[in-house]
Amino acid sequence: MQSQHYIDGQWTSTDRWTDSLDPASGELIGCFADGGEAEAEAAVAAAARAFNDPQWAQNPRLRQQLLLEWAAGLKARQEQLAQLLTRENGKALAQSRGEIGGAISEILYYAGLARHNPGHMLEVAPGEFSSMLREPAGVAGLIIPWNAPAVLLVRALAPAIAAGCTVVIKPAPQTALFNAAMLEPLFALPGLPAGAVNLFAESGHAGAAHLVASPRVDVLSFTGSTATGQRIMRDCAATMKKLSLELGGKSCCLVFEDADIAAIAPKLAAAATIISGQQCTAARRVLVHASRFAEMKTALSAALGQIRLGNGLDPANNMGPLIDWHSRDSVERRIGEALDSCDEVLLAGGRPQGELSKGAFLAPSLIAHRDSSAFFCQEEIFGPLLVLESFEDETEAVARANHTEFGLSASVWTDQGARAWRVARALRNGTVWLNDHNRLFAEAETGGYRKSGLGRLHGVDALLDFSELKHIYQNVGTLG
Repeated sequence: MQSQHYIDGQWTSTDRWTDSLDPASGELIGCFADGGEAEAEAAVAAAARAFNDPQWAQNPRLRQQLLLEWAAGLKARQEQLAQLLTRENGKALAQSRGEIGGAISEILYYAGLARHNPGHMLEVAPGEFSSMLREPAGVAGLIIPWNAPAVLLVRALAPAIAAGCTVVIKPAPQTALFNAAMLEPLFALPGLPAGAVNLFAESGHAGAAHLVASPRVDVLSFTGSTATGQRIMRDCAATMKKLSLELGGKSCCLVFEDADIAAIAPKLAAAATIISGQQCTAARRVLVHASRFAEMKTALSAALGQIRLGNGLDPANNMGPLIDWHSRDSVERRIGEALDSCDEVLLAGGRPQGELSKGAFLAPSLIAHRDSSAFFCQEEIFGPLLVLESFEDETEAVARANHTEFGLSASVWTDQGARAWRVARALRNGTVWLNDHNRLFAEAETGGYRKSGLGRLHGVDALLDFSELKHIYQNVGTLG
């Protein structure tokens, strides 16, 4: 299996190719054309030319139709894409199927919004009118991560198209084959103008750096670590382009004394191990009322111990490998340091033996600790580590949860509706779930407070990141 760049309406090759490996086994899946700055520059030039054609930027009906046809093309190959996603990313097949379905749903959502992106008008004085017109921002550069490459591609690309931007996409090298396959039905549509949507892949960083620095790129969308997001902000300062950033998280789950621990523990285990703990909203810290702390220790240890590790293509497995061996080694090292310095080790995961030792697998670990300033309570460790902490009352629970530089998501677990809303309001997070976790929808905006990002993705507000608001004034006078 091979994937190429797609620039200015043409699939293009390169002299350099890079292998894509299955992280569950190390087996070769295929290879992708490995580009860099030259491909990025050509893609940006093509997108800039396409944006100047009003048949794209000023044609919402065309853009809606293309989104609808793309969704139909993905629907026809939904299972094939899910299988490829699991092979290249490693996640459990059920998660891949859910992600492809969610991505298709999101494309349909933005297809509807493509024809309804209104501004507003007001009469500021007799006969004097001010019109506020929403216009596409221009060329959008999208840097797509590997952990959810279907949904995280679509939640940036679909609103960019709906708003009327032209686009350059750079996928993560770990999932370059999948993203090319995901975009193939769109690129095959005869109505898609050359240059409107472009794709290049690279194993390095030169192409991404060009997207960040280029004055011809008007919007930069990035999902990834806070440290990389901060570098992007600094490097974008010279061009002052619009930024859409979803960055790191350290999600807390606040469990109160009235909660059903036996029912909640398996849900928390699933929330902590989704995509092998490699989701930005995954459960990282579980804060439990002191009266139920011992019970949660036992229940959550058992629930995590029942997580079945293995190749994601086997439906009996509910947790696959990490994305690659480098990530596995880095996460394993940090988890080992946490196990050495925490108050109590409840479950020590680590590398499995036997056949799974060939893959990038790590079993879940669970620790308990009192001091919330510990590095493993503050740092986003992108893997299957969960930290248990206790609290005495609502005030302490909120203070502990807010003791972080992040603010992406949290969850509150209680049977008291007023308490749930009271605590949710006090948490400094972009998303708070009540008696649930990791529930994300096309219709509902998500994003982070503080160092978890800028802007919002999903929902109507995602269009704001890819549009500008223009004020047009005219004095038309009055009758009489």
